[in-house]
Amino acid sequence: MSINFIDCPRFLAELYNGDLMQIVPELEIHTDDLSRSRMMALLADSEFVMNDHTYMEQDFLLNCKNLKAIVFLGTGASSFIDVEAATRQGIRVRTVKGYGDRSVAEHAIALMFSAGRRVAEMDRSLRNGVWDTLNSIEFLGKKLGVVGTGGIGSEVVRIGSALGMEVLAWNRSGVPSRLPCKEVSLDYLLGNVDVLSLHLSLTKETKNIINAKRLRDLKNNAILINTSRAALVDEVALLECLMMGRIKHAALDVFLEEPLAADNPFLNLDNVTLTAHAGWMTTEASIKLLRMSLLELSEEIALGD
Repeated sequence: MSINFIDCPRFLAELYNGDLMQIVPELEIHTDDLSRSRMMALLADSEFVMNDHTYMEQDFLLNCKNLKAIVFLGTGASSFIDVEAATRQGIRVRTVKGYGDRSVAEHAIALMFSAGRRVAEMDRSLRNGVWDTLNSIEFLGKKLGVVGTGGIGSEVVRIGSALGMEVLAWNRSGVPSRLPCKEVSLDYLLGNVDVLSLHLSLTKETKNIINAKRLRDLKNNAILINTSRAALVDEVALLECLMMGRIKHAALDVFLEEPLAADNPFLNLDNVTLTAHAGWMTTEASIKLLRMSLLELSEEIALGD
């Protein structure tokens, strides 16, 4: 039986030890950047595959004559794999979710503190030889608006509440009653919060859900945090609001273009804090991701047998 992790990042390979190696003992791990032809030759005989970031379009999949299942490390399989073509070939595609909920939530809160306490601004000033003690805000009692209360959003609600913030939440399918927050309409939330944190999946309905009008509804001193998907926000309108001072600060971990080009306008704004799509990137989340992916793979192997 041929089982391959075709594009394992080196940091995941370093974590692949101990009991993790026993989940799928037959797994062959490839950390080198394989050429397209080498990849196709490798997968010509593979029955099961783990995929971290390899594009698998229809023509590619047609070469995989024996492939029974693909385990994609994450939730966005359709961004890399032609899932419909795989289904037509009888190839099952599995995804992994929930592994980074706490890590991404903590990153959102870290961005909130960095923006509100102006950490990045003072860091830049000090490195340029300027001692500038900047005024900032205290978050106790402030209103935190959480848009989307899935795994990550729910964690943000809990952390915000534990910090002594008043948490307002909106979710397309309703907010779970167990969460320590007040469920409100989206429009009410936007008009009343000091901090807005976005945690929605990107769909046709949620694309640009935070449009120009809704950005104008935010308080002038509001902080916007996006660790979810860049396209939830009208980027042009957000840039205009930041440049005009209509909102205080944006703290962003996701962008329409990744990595950022050198001329990206966000790079020239002092009232923006930026991180490199790193919300999930912790050792703890990586271990969870690897373990959950291997367990998905082991289930597929059992089905295949």
